[in-house]
Amino acid sequence: MEALTVIWMALVLKIPIAALLWLVWWAAKEPEPVGADEDDGGSKRPDRPHGPRPSRPPRRGPHSGAPLPAPPRVRTTAVGRRADTPR
Repeated sequence: MEALTVIWMALVLKIPIAALLWLVWWAAKEPEPVGADEDDGGSKRPDRPHGPRPSRPPRRGPHSGAPLPAPPRVRTTAVGRRADTPR
């Protein structure tokens, strides 16, 4: 039984370690240059793909004109109930 354990530890469990080492070697090796002569390294997008931006509305507050006045407040009475009648 001990011999089977030794064989298991020596051979079978080395397979994942060998696969991991191969994967690290494959990922770390320098890639082959693909079309390095043709690429200028810049972006292929145009400068303004959608045209100029729309202008912003003017700023309000201390850096521009006076701020807008507050909207008028309107109070209405509740429908169906008067304030002076007890419940």
